[in-house]
Amino acid sequence: MTSIDLNMLVVLDVLLTEQSVVRAAQRLELSPSAMSRALARLRLVTGDQLLVRAGHTLVPTPLALELRGKVSAVVADAQNVLRPSIRLDLASLERTFTIRANDGFIERYGARIAGLVEEQAPLVRLRFAAKPDKSGTMLRDGIADLEVGVVNHMAPELRIQALFRDKFVGVVRLGHPLAGEDVTAARYAAYRHISVSRRGHAFGPIDDALRECGEKRIVSVIVPSFPDALALARTTDLVASVPERQTDAARAGMVTFPLPVATPDVTVSQIWHPRLDGDGAHRWLRTCLRHACSDAPEMLQ
Repeated sequence: MTSIDLNMLVVLDVLLTEQSVVRAAQRLELSPSAMSRALARLRLVTGDQLLVRAGHTLVPTPLALELRGKVSAVVADAQNVLRPSIRLDLASLERTFTIRANDGFIERYGARIAGLVEEQAPLVRLRFAAKPDKSGTMLRDGIADLEVGVVNHMAPELRIQALFRDKFVGVVRLGHPLAGEDVTAARYAAYRHISVSRRGHAFGPIDDALRECGEKRIVSVIVPSFPDALALARTTDLVASVPERQTDAARAGMVTFPLPVATPDVTVSQIWHPRLDGDGAHRWLRTCLRHACSDAPEMLQ
């Protein structure tokens, strides 16, 4: 092991996260010149430039992008092994947590989560990231710390904790023909609809339920998020179908009605990689999310 300086992994992790010699030096309490020398050593060891200048900023090379998640995971694992019994001091905790979640969850619970975090650990930074897919790769590679959503086909090693149950409701603008009346399956299917799908799918469980009733709806627009669907429904005669709890604030000024067909409830969970089970700061973050979502009557134990 004399030929390998494992401290360089920590330096590499910070450099790839900050993508700035100056900011990385500040985080590790080094001088910029010392950090520049460390970057030069890393370039020599890896045989790659890692970070290259693009205008006034540094951008990662393809190898750096490949290494970023792996290095972060190795550093986290080492910290968990070598410092398992250190008492967590939230007041002085400095850390950035990346949480992957959809727009509806962030809009409904983001401010509450941020408030809990700021109250207990003012130096902690939250980075909410979009969910273009449901792959667990970002969790496995250490790029994301936590993911929130409905579990479908996650990697078997990932940890899952239910936060609350949600159900879908129909939403239309004020003055819409469906507003203020009992909505039957036939009347619901008679209007044009908005489908929400990150992958561009037009049909789903609602259409399966309508088919059992002998009805079929017309999907005119496909959007990637529930806030997008509500924005369209607010100013058109299009019908949106969205999760009730995650969109309650966004539906203000609109008319909500129960779907006229039975669709399964969804369970919203938080998901993480098992290497973070023993991390006290990560356990605290998971507790914050549980508390932030605890207003839901269907919260799970």
